[in-house]
Amino acid sequence: MGLSKTGFGAGFGALAVPLMALAVPVPQAAAIMLPLLAIMDALGLAAFIKEFDRQLIKLILPAGLLGTVIGTLLFGVLPAKVVAGVVGAITLLFLAIRTVFPPRADAPPPPRWLGFGLATVSGFTSFVAHAGGPPISFYVLPLRLPPVRFTATMAVFFAAVNASKWIPYAWLGLIDLGNLSTSAVLAPLAPVGVWIGVRLVRRVSPTLFYRLFSLGMLLTGCKLLWDGIR
Repeated sequence: MGLSKTGFGAGFGALAVPLMALAVPVPQAAAIMLPLLAIMDALGLAAFIKEFDRQLIKLILPAGLLGTVIGTLLFGVLPAKVVAGVVGAITLLFLAIRTVFPPRADAPPPPRWLGFGLATVSGFTSFVAHAGGPPISFYVLPLRLPPVRFTATMAVFFAAVNASKWIPYAWLGLIDLGNLSTSAVLAPLAPVGVWIGVRLVRRVSPTLFYRLFSLGMLLTGCKLLWDGIR
């Protein structure tokens, strides 16, 4: 997750909760990850805060926060594994479309209404299982931002979305001493991934960057879909 927070291999980030859910229930896994995400978000913002796309954030951030509100209202009603399966299926469908019909260099950017809708879905899936990366990527990837600007924009978006989860998670009873203790044990690993990712994302070519991103989304889509159907 730390590596993914810098954009380098960002598709892998959505695997964190499903993998942790092999050992603990999904809500507990999400609660354990939240303090770790706060650390990673702070480090990511420190590295990239000056380089995000302001116009894009004005579009997607309000939608992402709306998604967290929807997630709060539906938490416990819609099983997290159902959400994971849907996100996995959509992720694989998106990758298949991009492989069969690769975007042209002169293709127009996707419509803004699609960005608002996908950002809302991203806020919802991020709230339920910290799996917000794939939905918002469907809109942002075709914009062909430079890797650093893409990373900076995603850092700002998810830092705000993750910060908005604290009060709802506490209200839902997910913030407790046991989960926070586990977070504290894992916390020293968070800066390591971010440190590695910050250095890699500034050195790799855009082509390699987006290929690695797609690989991460492929593996994430397969894992999330498997969680949903097994």
